[in-house]
Amino acid sequence: MIMELISLYKLFDIKYGNSFELINLEQCDKIEKDAINFVSRTEKNNGISAFVKRLNEIEPNKANTITVAVSGSVLSTFLQSQPYYTGFHIMVLSPITEMTQLELLFYAMCIRVNKYKYNYGRQANKTLKDILVPKKIPIAFSSVDYKSLNTLKSESINDKYIAVNTNNWKLFDLKNLFTIKGSKTTSLLELEECGKGIYPYVTTQATKNGVDGFFNFYTEEGNVLAIDSAVLGYCSFQPLNFSASDHVEKLIPKFNMNKFIALFFVTILNLEQYRYNYGRKSSQTRLRQICIKLPSKNNHPDFEFMENYIKSLPYSKNLL
Repeated sequence: MIMELISLYKLFDIKYGNSFELINLEQCDKIEKDAINFVSRTEKNNGISAFVKRLNEIEPNKANTITVAVSGSVLSTFLQSQPYYTGFHIMVLSPITEMTQLELLFYAMCIRVNKYKYNYGRQANKTLKDILVPKKIPIAFSSVDYKSLNTLKSESINDKYIAVNTNNWKLFDLKNLFTIKGSKTTSLLELEECGKGIYPYVTTQATKNGVDGFFNFYTEEGNVLAIDSAVLGYCSFQPLNFSASDHVEKLIPKFNMNKFIALFFVTILNLEQYRYNYGRKSSQTRLRQICIKLPSKNNHPDFEFMENYIKSLPYSKNLL
């Protein structure tokens, strides 16, 4: 059966968002009564970069709409389940006919997979409306058990959001924090002979936490960071024992690392991707040469702050 495709504008009313400058808004903690999500062009945290006071004269954008960054992190696309304001270069997509959250998530995914067509020099403000998407949600997608997805909640573990002030952060050598070494290369053919299982197969892809399937075989111990040394240095946290494709480097912590601290490091290390390209890989040698800026206490990394900060973020309760 051939899937019928139509232009995005036939399914959604596409308009620019508020185009606010965050500096001109009053920021607040997310737990305050009149706090409103502020969506920017970031590709992290569902596009939410701050929480601001509700403006008396301007209503927020409605919940259950889609936001798309048309410059910066082009085509960073998210379903917004709560009312929100937006920064510059954010399009708001409102379904022309009523859609469920599952359908909106599907179309957000369809938009996002077109990201490869754009970059900082090629924006999507004029072409977004013409992106082709399925006219109807596929039956195979709609029949998937999304019970676990529907139970995700935005609550954080800590009641109060912790603000970040990097003025007192210090530089630390990555090699002093982690043992940096390679992983054993395992072919997909070998894994298929072992059969499907519970151990992730970590590759150099920068999606799905780098995982391309689960098999009944592993070569590496978990609770480490994995970094792709073939493309752009994508970093992921691997809590489970795993096997790996070629060009997957391991960062084995020299400290007591839990999943919250690990995710803090993942965010910091993924900000280092600007250093790398197809001609300059994130090799073990280069990783041993870099310093990263971290919160500090008594001239040591402040691991307690890292953990508490991640616990204060929306959806952190789903990490338990």
